[in-house]
Amino acid sequence: MSGSESLSPGKFAHPKFEQKFRAGVLGATGTVGQRLVQLLANHPWFALTEVAASERSSGKKYSEAVNWHLDSPIPAAAANLVVKGLDPSLDCDFVFSALDSSVAGPAEEDFARAGYPVVSNSKNHRMSPDVPLLIPEVNAAHLDAIPVQQKNRGYGTGFIVTNPNCSTAGLVLVLKPLADAFGLEKMFVVTMQAVSGAGYPGVPSLDILGNVVPFISGEEEKMEAEPQKLLGRWDGSRFVEAGLGISAHCNRVPVENGHLECLSVSLKKIATLREVREALRNFTVSDELAALPTAVKNPVVVLEEDNRPQPRRDVDAGNGMAAVVGRVRECPLLDVKLTLLSHNLLRGAAGAALLNAELLASRGLLTRSRVAASDPAAVPVTQAAE
Repeated sequence: MSGSESLSPGKFAHPKFEQKFRAGVLGATGTVGQRLVQLLANHPWFALTEVAASERSSGKKYSEAVNWHLDSPIPAAAANLVVKGLDPSLDCDFVFSALDSSVAGPAEEDFARAGYPVVSNSKNHRMSPDVPLLIPEVNAAHLDAIPVQQKNRGYGTGFIVTNPNCSTAGLVLVLKPLADAFGLEKMFVVTMQAVSGAGYPGVPSLDILGNVVPFISGEEEKMEAEPQKLLGRWDGSRFVEAGLGISAHCNRVPVENGHLECLSVSLKKIATLREVREALRNFTVSDELAALPTAVKNPVVVLEEDNRPQPRRDVDAGNGMAAVVGRVRECPLLDVKLTLLSHNLLRGAAGAALLNAELLASRGLLTRSRVAASDPAAVPVTQAAE
């Protein structure tokens, strides 16, 4: 299987799931929320049963409340759902949070306290000392922190798991095989980030057309902090950071989707360029992860062309869940430099949250305590894994 080939959702539906888990989406009318609604349509494990947003949208049908701006139509299963407020009384087993950071912190805590697993795309809890910051291909073992979080916070069956910042997601996915093969010491990264990362309506046209904005609020700080946690370890009581030297420069560019990053990295072990390419190209996920519907068996794609990757040509690799690497070459200051690309709304946001939820389901961390066995909305899963 090539690195750009995604796994068939139906083929890998988990055999133990006789019914779909019922999912809610908080912040369902926003950019990432819309992507989640789109991705949940016909998902083999999850059925969208609740959408929630701000008070101004509450009480409206989703099709009336949302300013839908994706290419495909609003999924039929979502169009007539009534938008609820952020009260933790939704009729679902778990929630995705695509809330704005201005409200996400206390809202996510309220849902977790009420017993909901919260799979968050928001920044508020990413660096909390008992909350997993998760990329399944990188640090699935960090889910061991959940029982400690529940004990610390009195959450019962609820908990919070987060995915990283959109620019961090692609970066760390590429760093992981290098860390495993050679070890990492320090790095310098410059990003060219798509306008869709700013949400909708995003950056005003007169600020971005024919222009580059060399500042994205809080972005450099996230890129310098989050990899430390992602590439670190959980020691049973706390997260131990990786201790890397990281310097980031973040820029907004007039590209619709796809964050391009120029990376220079210092390795602990001497490696040839061929060995670096092989480590990236041969990075494969475990059988457990490969069985997740949104997973890509080879999540890093290596291109040989001098002028790749490019957002227009390569952003959808692996259905938007792969990181694409090119221009692997020697760095005169550090050891190796390369260019990487990832889809900021899929690998870096909605798709990342979906993959996290799939891993939680696979490991038995999602339950149906809120769903009656006779509920007709609990759609059976009929196809076993092969």
